[in-house]
Amino acid sequence: MEELQDKYVRFDWAIKRLLRQKANFGVLEGFLTVFLGEKVTILEILESEGNQLSAEDKFNRVDIKARNSKDEIIIIEIQNTRELYYLERILYGVAKAITEHISLGETYYKVKKIYSISILYFDIGKGSDYLYHGQNHFVGVHTGDRLQVNVKERDAIVPRMPAEIFPEYILIRVNEFDKVAATPLEEWMKYLKYGTICPDTTAPGLSEAREKLKYFSMPPKERMAYDEHLSAVMIQNDVLDSAKLEGKMEGREEGREEGREEGREEGREEGRAEGREEGRAEAYLTVARNMKQLETPIDIIVKATGLTPEEIDAL
Repeated sequence: MEELQDKYVRFDWAIKRLLRQKANFGVLEGFLTVFLGEKVTILEILESEGNQLSAEDKFNRVDIKARNSKDEIIIIEIQNTRELYYLERILYGVAKAITEHISLGETYYKVKKIYSISILYFDIGKGSDYLYHGQNHFVGVHTGDRLQVNVKERDAIVPRMPAEIFPEYILIRVNEFDKVAATPLEEWMKYLKYGTICPDTTAPGLSEAREKLKYFSMPPKERMAYDEHLSAVMIQNDVLDSAKLEGKMEGREEGREEGREEGREEGREEGRAEGREEGRAEAYLTVARNMKQLETPIDIIVKATGLTPEEIDAL
């Protein structure tokens, strides 16, 4: 029975179904407190086009937008599968959030600070850490110092760092975490990756998660929906991994064949490069075919593969 009680729902499902409720804000506040490095109190969950529930969620992303007690906007996004131009998309999401929360004619002082937190379950690129923080600074070209700007606050002119005004980005590379959980941050990473929580945890939000996110506390209908969500994510990841492997194998083989025909090192290098490129192209076509068979919406296939709707229709 203890084993059943220790099974917790994934964070993406919790955000989609459970953590939007005020009674469960403690879990979300704990998560934000740990990853932002300061105490966070959520006032409300905000709705936008980006965080509406839809059938696309199981293949694409889950996100939530909240306003904290400092009147800042926090966007949390969980991405289960690879997406082309991911950084461009989160930049667009931040820009959209800024414009959504300032009215025409208001002063620029009303522009809100935005935090964008991405929980990634795919390999976004090269890097040895599992947590990355992006922030804007203006650095002197010749002096190397960081510029402070003067702003008006409550009828006084005060200095502020641009980083206090510009959006901040946090990328959490879940699959890169491989440490023993000894700190609150590492305990949260362990939960995000493995879905386990230590019984004696003191990490902000995780003790609440132990009570709120128990799998067997959900009604049977909700558990069934959750299981279907997990199956959809697993199938999608399997499709993408298989296509990626096939593309690599085909690319290597074509590269070797062309290299042998050329009989020169230059020919082999060009062959490998072209083979890899053709392999990647074929991999995206394979992904698109498989996603069509799973009745994935066309716009999701476009985002996942970079193909045009016309190319997808022709498959």
